[in-house]
Amino acid sequence: MRDDSRFALLLTETWRDLQSPAVLWQLAALAGCLLLAWLFARSTLLRVAAGNHADTPAYRFGRSGLRRVLFPLAALVLVIGARAVLGEFHNVSLLNVAVPLLISLALIRLVMFAVRQAVGRSSWIASFERIFAAVAWSVVALHIVGWLPQVIGGLDSVSFTLGSQRLSLWTLLQGIAMVLLTLLVALWAAGLLERRLATTAGLDDNVRIVMLRVAKAALVLVAVLVALPMVGIDLTTLSVFGGALGVGLGFGLQKIAANYVSGFIILLDRSLRIGNMISVGAERGIVTQINTRYTVIRAPSGVESLVPNEVLVGSVVQNETYTDTRVAVPLNFQVSYGSDVERAMAILVEVAQAQPRVLDQPAPNAFLTGFADSGINLRLGLWIADPQEGTLGVSSDINLAVWQRFRAEGIEFPFPQREVRLLSPLPPVVFSETGKGSGANHVIDDPSRGDRAARSRAALLRDDSEDINI
Repeated sequence: MRDDSRFALLLTETWRDLQSPAVLWQLAALAGCLLLAWLFARSTLLRVAAGNHADTPAYRFGRSGLRRVLFPLAALVLVIGARAVLGEFHNVSLLNVAVPLLISLALIRLVMFAVRQAVGRSSWIASFERIFAAVAWSVVALHIVGWLPQVIGGLDSVSFTLGSQRLSLWTLLQGIAMVLLTLLVALWAAGLLERRLATTAGLDDNVRIVMLRVAKAALVLVAVLVALPMVGIDLTTLSVFGGALGVGLGFGLQKIAANYVSGFIILLDRSLRIGNMISVGAERGIVTQINTRYTVIRAPSGVESLVPNEVLVGSVVQNETYTDTRVAVPLNFQVSYGSDVERAMAILVEVAQAQPRVLDQPAPNAFLTGFADSGINLRLGLWIADPQEGTLGVSSDINLAVWQRFRAEGIEFPFPQREVRLLSPLPPVVFSETGKGSGANHVIDDPSRGDRAARSRAALLRDDSEDINI
C-alpha cells in the first residue's frame, strides 16, 4: 500500500508540476545543464586531441573512456546543482526523475566501455549492449515508481533447495550479476596482460598466445570462485555438477577435449605458426588463426577451412615455410623432334629469369627428361620465396612467355598424331575333306565365310598393322 501511495504521489506531483508555470524553470534548467555538459565534454575532448601526447595504449584508453562517460557525468553534476538551487523556491520533481536517468546512462556507458576494452571487437557486443541497457532502464523505472522492493520480494519468495543450500531467483540473479562483474574485471586484466605481452620484445608468438590463454582461463576461474560465495552460494553444493561435467567430458566431449589439448600442443611445440603455408589432407593454404579448438587455413582461392587441431597433431602436415620459405615449382614442356632442343632449353631459362617472383639463387635451370612418342620432354625448374601468393600466376606468366618465344623462333610444340596402315586382301582359304569318295580340296566360295575369316585374320594382326604416335 505504501508503494502504491508513493507511485500515486509521484504521478500527482509530476502532473501538478506540468500544469504549473514553474515547470518551465525546470525544463530550462535541464536543457541548460545538458547543453553545458555537451559543450564541456566537446571542448575537453578537443583539447585532449590537440595536445602533444604520445600515441600510447594508456592514452588511447583514457581518451576512449572520456568520450563515453564525460557527458553523462558532467550533466549529472550540473543537474544535481540545479536541483539544489531550484529546490529552495518550488518543486523539482522533473529534475528528481532526471538524476537517476543520468546515473543509469553513465553506468551503461561505463560498463559497455569496460566490456569493449575487455573483449575487443565482437559480434555479440551490440546485442549485449541492448540487453544491458534494457535491464538498466527497467531497474531505474521500477525505482522511480517505487515498485523495485516489491519486485525483489517476489523474486526472493520463489526459492528451491539444492542439498542444504536454499536458493531463490533473487539469489541466482545476484550471483549472475556478480559473476558477470568479476568476469568483466578478469577479461579487462587479461586485456592489459595481452597489451603488455604484445610490446614484449623477443617473445615468440606461440608462447605469447599460450601465456595469454592460460592466464585468461585462470582469471575467469578465479572470478567465478570469488563471485559465487560473495552472494551466499556455497560451492560445495556444485560438486554434483562438477561430477556430471567430468562424466560428460569422459564420454560425449572427448573429441572436443582432444582438440583443446592438441591446440595447446601445437602452440607449445611451435610446429605451426601464423603465416605458414601448409597442406593437410586435401586442404592447402596459409595458417591465419590458431585457436584452441581448430586452426583456420585460408586457401589461395580465398576459401577458409576450419581444421580440428586433433587432425593437425595426428596427421602428416606438409609445411612449405617451416624453416625456409623457398619452394620449387617444376614446369613441363614438350618440343617436336625437329626443333633445336638446346635453344629451347635456353629460352626456358631466359623466360624464368625475367619473372620478378623467380629467385636468382637457386638459379632456374632446364632439363631434358625423356623422349616421348610425339616429341622431346623438357622440364623447367625454378624457385620462389612467396608460396603463400600461389603458383598459378607465375606458371601462367612463364607458359605465355614460352609460347610467344617458341613461336617467334620457330620451335614447334608437337600434337598427337595417329597413322593407320591398310593391309592387302587375304588369299582364299582352302579346306581338305576325306570321305566316301576320293579326297578333294574345296575352295570356299561363300563370300560371307571368306569375309569372316579375313576379319579374324585382321584382328590377330591388328597390333602389327597399326602404328600410333602420341
